[in-house]
Amino acid sequence: MSIAKMKKEELELLSNKDITKMILEESKKTMNTADLFKKIIKLLDLPETTFEEKIGDYYTALATDKRFILLDDGNWDLRSNHTSDKLVKISSDNDDDIDEEEVDEDEEVEEEPVEDDYSDDDTTYDTTEEDLKDLVVIDEEELEE
Repeated sequence: MSIAKMKKEELELLSNKDITKMILEESKKTMNTADLFKKIIKLLDLPETTFEEKIGDYYTALATDKRFILLDDGNWDLRSNHTSDKLVKISSDNDDDIDEEEVDEDEEVEEEPVEDDYSDDDTTYDTTEEDLKDLVVIDEEELEE
């Protein structure tokens, strides 16, 4: 059934994410967050103040739902409309940087080695008995004195 032909009562039983999915399926085009949310507000006959009050929650809901994908142009689309031949790699240094890389499905992806925070220098510590000769063991009772 077309979303435009659905009764308001039927639409109210659906979540905003489900309505968004229906809108994107029927329109067969991508849309930005504001346009999608305005369309939902109109369909549900909600007050205009709802837009400003709930747009952030709506964006978060779309961003956390695996059915949707945010494209480079800022528009939303259904993830099912996109192939998995691209990987989105998010840099941990700056969350605003997104790099897309083409990946051949038959090609093995080589992972970069992970370095821990403690390996800043290449110093190796070789301890010998000579280095430890001045080491003294102290009991807890001696520490309290």
